[in-house]
Amino acid sequence: MKHWMLLGALMVGCGTAQEVPADLSKLLEFLKKDEGGQMTMLAQTLLGRDGGNKLFYYPTKDQPCTPKKYGIKYEDVNFVAADGVSLHGWFLPVAQGQKVKGTVVFSHGNAGSLGYHLGFVDWLVNDGYQLFMYDYRGFGKSTGSPTREGLVEDVEAAFAYAVKRKDVAGGKIFSFAHSLGGAKSIVALTRKPVPGLRAVITDGTFASYEGMAIAMAGNFGKNLVTDELAPKDVVAKLPTPLLMIHGTDDEVVPIAQGKQLFAAAVPRKTFFEVQGGHHGDSLSRNNGEYRTKMLDWMAKF
Repeated sequence: MKHWMLLGALMVGCGTAQEVPADLSKLLEFLKKDEGGQMTMLAQTLLGRDGGNKLFYYPTKDQPCTPKKYGIKYEDVNFVAADGVSLHGWFLPVAQGQKVKGTVVFSHGNAGSLGYHLGFVDWLVNDGYQLFMYDYRGFGKSTGSPTREGLVEDVEAAFAYAVKRKDVAGGKIFSFAHSLGGAKSIVALTRKPVPGLRAVITDGTFASYEGMAIAMAGNFGKNLVTDELAPKDVVAKLPTPLLMIHGTDDEVVPIAQGKQLFAAAVPRKTFFEVQGGHHGDSLSRNNGEYRTKMLDWMAKF
């Protein structure tokens, strides 16, 4: 049961990757056929009626690598969420010789810790964007335990920290997030204004917790989760343009979820549908074709 919603995983940092195991796929197919509801009742007894909510998070406390492994300069950062939880992150300046074009605040997916997600964003420093990435509560060196509301507060805290830095204040800020991070950042950025925020970018993000549970495990999944703080309910309130990236072969978050979220957004929106893209490789496919397209899109703001 612990792995039922591993789902975000495809962790690409430090030269490693984790695929959704074949035995997990077989289990999910079995659960979708729980027509009589016996497995659902058993799961509700073990986890509680809304116990599936916690299965969206699969944190680890290890640090498999730091940017130093790849010759990238970085600063260890500690900051505090509104409720007092201590959070940890990395601030990466632009590569030597690069002029600063802006700052990207990156919110990672639902599994692992910072080092596992470095490969999603380390390339940005070579293209003029300084980078602030961080771990949610319960992940990596951050304290506390993951909750849906708590992670949204962590996103808010990350942006509050970033805009106060002397090397960021008054500059262009972009939100970039993968998978679950996109769901959290969309909600956070509709609740608290961020000075200097120019655009929001998501990669492989879903529209609804309930929708994801149904996609993964049918009514078995639906009966174990709630759908509050779903990004589809607030995405139209984003104060900036939105870019959504989604692979057609995403095996974790179906592209239908991405399209549902996109449909709910306001007209200032763009959708990059990456042919053959999976959950963790859409931006790196074809020698980074969509990285270039993303940078061109960002340059407009």
